[in-house]
Amino acid sequence: MKTADCDILILPGYAGSEAEHWQSRWAGRLRTARVVEQADWHRPDPESWRARIVEAVEAARRPVILIAHSLGVVAAVEAAPRFPPRVVRGALLVAFPDIEAGADLPDSVRAFAPVPRDPLPFPSLLVASRTDPHCTYERAEDYAYAWGSALVDAGESGHINVASGHGPWPEGLMRLAGFMKGL
Repeated sequence: MKTADCDILILPGYAGSEAEHWQSRWAGRLRTARVVEQADWHRPDPESWRARIVEAVEAARRPVILIAHSLGVVAAVEAAPRFPPRVVRGALLVAFPDIEAGADLPDSVRAFAPVPRDPLPFPSLLVASRTDPHCTYERAEDYAYAWGSALVDAGESGHINVASGHGPWPEGLMRLAGFMKGL
């Protein structure tokens, strides 16, 4: 599958993705991509976030590829059972936050718990860092197994965001292209 053949929905996490974030850059670079906007990026409401993602999937005119980061991963996984069948063809899930164990996370983020462990109804890649401050690699590996996701070891990459030095993140774009080629 090529990017021109699908609608790419970008799902940022808590506080959204600033202009330098790889998700924002990809949204500007990939012609068929758009960010699924949330009503409040700083006080996320689980049901509202899930509903916006479901609405975006339902409004798509072509097969959908999800590109989620951080809390966007959790919201996508929670929304997945509500997607129309076979519309979402795949998902790139990056830097899953362990909201059930993350003591340093805001209450509004922890309100998304518990995170479903059911297999996802579409192929997915979970990219996890060994130095992510919001999730241990072992917990990410456990969720990848539960969801049926292929796990990508990003090494010592922090939270794979601007703060960890991932502005354009060309490696991620190459990983996305390889993933889509197999769909």
